[in-house]
Amino acid sequence: MSFDIDKVRADFPILSRQVNGKPLVYLDSGASAQKPRQVIDAITRAYEGEYANVHRGLHFLSNLATDNYERVRAIIARFLNAPREDELIFTSGSTEGINLVSYGWAAPRLQPGDEIVLSVLEHHANIVPWHFLRERQGVALKWVEPEPDGSLPPEKLLAAVGPKTRLIAVTHMSNVTGTVVDVAAIAQGTHVPVLVDGSQASVHMPVDVAAIGCDFYCITGHKLYGPSGSGAIWIRAERQAEMRPFMGGGDMIRTVTREGIDYADPPLRFEAGTPGIVNQIGLGAALEYLMDLGMENVAAHERALRDHARDRLRALNWLNVQGDAPDKGAIFSMTMEGAHAHDLSTILDKKGIAVRAGTHCAMPLMEFYGITASARASFAMYNTTGEVDALIEGLIFCRELFA
Repeated sequence: MSFDIDKVRADFPILSRQVNGKPLVYLDSGASAQKPRQVIDAITRAYEGEYANVHRGLHFLSNLATDNYERVRAIIARFLNAPREDELIFTSGSTEGINLVSYGWAAPRLQPGDEIVLSVLEHHANIVPWHFLRERQGVALKWVEPEPDGSLPPEKLLAAVGPKTRLIAVTHMSNVTGTVVDVAAIAQGTHVPVLVDGSQASVHMPVDVAAIGCDFYCITGHKLYGPSGSGAIWIRAERQAEMRPFMGGGDMIRTVTREGIDYADPPLRFEAGTPGIVNQIGLGAALEYLMDLGMENVAAHERALRDHARDRLRALNWLNVQGDAPDKGAIFSMTMEGAHAHDLSTILDKKGIAVRAGTHCAMPLMEFYGITASARASFAMYNTTGEVDALIEGLIFCRELFA
């Protein structure tokens, strides 16, 4: 499928609605993306005619639901170029995936004084689980700051690795500045295991975990045009073998007796309880939709949006844009003197323009930039240059109000 922006927009029913009497300009996809008809239809079909619990029944509907659910593992493997399907563990999103690594891999092996290297670009989901280990086990967190333009040179992060470093946890793309981090250079430049938060990057560019060379890579479905409560983490088989189960319950065991437990093989070992069956089926539909469009085509379209937005924002000399790294996605965090980020968001909303205001679950980065909040416009494949212009006009209107 070639990339035709008009056809893509037609696939998203919500984009045809109005907000406050204005056409919706949705620039909050970095928080959660809208869903195409293909995903909505897949979810409806699963509930209307194909639903049953998976893995546990021998009847027709259970077998059908299991097949539809399990085939998503292969879809994700293709999307990420994962070497093996059984290296993919279904999760409710990146937060659960990172916590799985924290509880299942890091907690049993890290000792007091052992270090985890983090960047200040991280989302709280890639900070809080490591703080748990700091609080509970005496693990030390070693922080690496980005450059003033928001970029994070791999050599700067690698220089923080010492003899007590046991893990590097780093984002592939900042959800605040859009900075793209060269995670391949990091993973290939160290012997230390590397966890990559791919929540943002996987939406905007092709991802090849085999080429990156990391040990853990997580994605979250609701940012990938799929349902909330869906996602996965790729964990290299050697690392899976070092992990203990995170949660206990059905499906993650082979047998249970009064005396003990025989665990199932991965990935089921790490998937306790009834899963989000239909959510994952919806994620599979979303990833197939993206692969049909072609992630290179998506990335090219978004680069054009980024360049147009960057040029127009730079012309607003009264606006402060946090982070302008040469390699970045179409995500812009901004502040304006004399107006709170919440003011900007509220005024833009009156014009039908949806942006996010706050700390964006990145308080250490807010502190780095010396701000308490920002307004963030995050673009997606369904946005247009006309919507960039609408944002600029809205910001100029804000400036006139507060001048």
